[in-house]
Amino acid sequence: MDILRIVLSVLLPPVGVFLQVGIGPHFWLNILLTLLGYIPGLIHAVWIIAKR
Repeated sequence: MDILRIVLSVLLPPVGVFLQVGIGPHFWLNILLTLLGYIPGLIHAVWIIAKR
């Protein structure tokens, strides 16, 4: 299941974070990072998925 989340995170980082933690502070932080730049949002998403 983590592989699917990582693939979704490459396409849309907030989707992968949402599937991992739901709507919470990490989700909103990831949306902000993705809006500021795709790469920071992607790194944050993969980090959140790998951490759990």
